[in-house]
Amino acid sequence: MMPEPPNPAPFLETSRDEDAGAVFVLQSKGQWWHAGFHLTTAIVGPTLLTLPYAFRGLGWGPGFLCLTTMGVVTFYSYYLMSKVLDHCEKAGRRHIRFRELAADVLGSGWMFYFVIFIQTAINTGVGIGAILLAGECLKIMYSELSPNGSLKLYHFIAMVTVVMIVISQLPTFHSLRHINFGSLLLSLGYSFLVVGACIYAGTSKNAPARDYSLESSNSAKLFNAFTSISIIAAIFGNGILPEIQATLAPPATGKMVKGLVMCYTVIFITFYSTAVSGYWVFGNKASSNIIQSLMPDEGPSLAPTWVLAVTVIFVLLQLLAIGLVYSQVAYEIMEKKSADVNQGMFSKRNLIPRIILRSLYMMLCGFFAAMLPFFGDISGVVGAVGFIPLDFILPMLLYNKTYKPPKSTFIYWINISIMIVFTGAGLLGTFSSVRKLVLDAGKFKLFSDDVVD
Repeated sequence: MMPEPPNPAPFLETSRDEDAGAVFVLQSKGQWWHAGFHLTTAIVGPTLLTLPYAFRGLGWGPGFLCLTTMGVVTFYSYYLMSKVLDHCEKAGRRHIRFRELAADVLGSGWMFYFVIFIQTAINTGVGIGAILLAGECLKIMYSELSPNGSLKLYHFIAMVTVVMIVISQLPTFHSLRHINFGSLLLSLGYSFLVVGACIYAGTSKNAPARDYSLESSNSAKLFNAFTSISIIAAIFGNGILPEIQATLAPPATGKMVKGLVMCYTVIFITFYSTAVSGYWVFGNKASSNIIQSLMPDEGPSLAPTWVLAVTVIFVLLQLLAIGLVYSQVAYEIMEKKSADVNQGMFSKRNLIPRIILRSLYMMLCGFFAAMLPFFGDISGVVGAVGFIPLDFILPMLLYNKTYKPPKSTFIYWINISIMIVFTGAGLLGTFSSVRKLVLDAGKFKLFSDDVVD
């Protein structure tokens, strides 16, 4: 049983009545299932299609163990953070931003800027990556319909950017609840389609030869294992749980846990089925995107074309929702400075700056997506440096500082152990990501028509 926190010192919170970022973008009107939709969109994305590739570096047993361990640790981590947020709310100081929570609990001003820097890197990185991958999805469909067409990858990135500019004008995080419910359904949809396609490929006469052996060299085996662990850790990350909990109508106490259960139910269904089916069919030949394995460059597709086409469309649509979710922190920062809370959300005074700033932000993300089609390698570094501290280390530290469990208790030492282990995982993940960046450097070309795998 978790210990009760001590009574906190009096806390004088600045009134949010004049904070447009809080009043407008982080509007607190949602129910627990809305938080579940937001959280699922933030975690269950097309990155799950890399899970067979992650298993390739671990094998069956360690792969299952690592996937399960990451799931248990992240659920526990997010649960602890929701407990800390609930405690702060009961004490009369509800936090709606990760940076404010960390600075308050840890009593350090620099922590405020550390969190905002890491969050900005993650959220902008995910925004760029979502636009890049959505553009790649459009290009895949275009190439199938017009193999000799003249349109390049950056043309499709520009198209996606225009769509993102339009839908990014939805004013509040809460207003994304219907889009994120659709995103949840899309994640289930393309996961089921991929599983079906893998079963079809594995039982057909053209089924690829299966080899589940690992690298023969011990050093290569160890390096691949750490790379796979880093991939799985990044897939479970989100870095915006306090902002998602901020969308809940007060009192928020206990609601986030229900949203977590909803999210992890979807995670269990999609992650395990995709990892198992993809690795079962392709073994150590699994691509970093299992759809690419089902659509080899040479020879026919290993699954019906219509199934793969629908899968790509579902992925494309969900990427738009993911780009929106991870943009909310940037929008909240913008509106805190640019909007006038004393005038209406849709008043000319607030609407014009919102349109201009959000359009500029999306154009910037689109420009970098077109210029850096090797951004996947860069985001690997960002993920290792960002997701590990925010999702695997800070929640345990915040809990120990808030609830102050005795050092003789199991929960104190399990939290310390998780922090130590994942600090090491973050350092190793950073090393492996930087190494891949260096190895792929020869393939990099600005405004290239191909995404570096």
